[in-house]
Amino acid sequence: MREFGYERAFDVSGAVALLGADPDARFLGGGTNLLDLMKAGVERPALLIDVRELPLDGVELTDDGGLRIGATVTNSDLAAHPEVRRRYPALAQAVLAGASGQLRNMATVGGNLLQRTRCGYFTDLSKPCNKRAPGSGCPALTGEHHNHAILGTSEHCVATHPSDMAVALAAFDAVISYETADRPGELPIDEFYLPVGETPHIETALPAGALITGVTLPQAPVAIHSRYRKVRERASYAFAIGSIAAALDVQDDVVREVRLAYGAVASRPWRARAAEQVLIGSPASAEAFAAAADAELAAAEALPENGYKVTLMHNLVVAVLTALTEEAAR
Repeated sequence: MREFGYERAFDVSGAVALLGADPDARFLGGGTNLLDLMKAGVERPALLIDVRELPLDGVELTDDGGLRIGATVTNSDLAAHPEVRRRYPALAQAVLAGASGQLRNMATVGGNLLQRTRCGYFTDLSKPCNKRAPGSGCPALTGEHHNHAILGTSEHCVATHPSDMAVALAAFDAVISYETADRPGELPIDEFYLPVGETPHIETALPAGALITGVTLPQAPVAIHSRYRKVRERASYAFAIGSIAAALDVQDDVVREVRLAYGAVASRPWRARAAEQVLIGSPASAEAFAAAADAELAAAEALPENGYKVTLMHNLVVAVLTALTEEAAR
């Protein structure tokens, strides 16, 4: 590991100024991803700027009935917050599905948004990787890729985004707030994560030198009737091979509103808008849910070892929406 300096920031402007003074610096929240990457040699910062003492650790109601979540709120506190559990249960479930209790006690909301892929080629410095070394190639295309992406891929990268939390945030149109030396700014989550395209190493639209300060969830009454389901290769502490955040409003057996986002199938949380469009105004039936799933997955481009994800996600959509429908009927 490269020798590095350490500074603790106590206000947002000071943290941003420290980063601006050293282009090789990195913000440190819980460190649950960054420190692993430093140990592997993927990240080699000259300075760590500890932001855990910044006054960004609150969860509060917004004027429109949504929630404002500070960037340094820990995953454990987020999942346990009564308003998160009541208004956005899928978000609480998604956070609890991620990592272990010890890691959730350390990991922060801002860091979770910025965590890097868990692709083995990305963390192995002896292998090429376009995300780590642009232009070097993507060995996963012909190598180990059973847990890689099936949607929104390119010939340059087929890695997946590992966050559970971000999938739920995508379903509910979260907005990420940030601060730079020049001004504050906001990015809808659909714009925050960039398509993989020809530049997989550029993962977000966050401006250079920016510090994430919080996440805002707009009011979404449908989110009260939501859930997150994660499929993984072992019962606990494993990244998803497929996941879904879903919310459903059914009236008179007809779908009035629906939110769907998928995880572990793309380089970013995947908002399933094609499936949503099929479902609005459709009967709340297994047949309609299957048709919606097929509409979204028609764009899938599976590799030889990850084609199972198409069937997996189809079944997840039908199962979760059916369960939400049955709950609404009770």
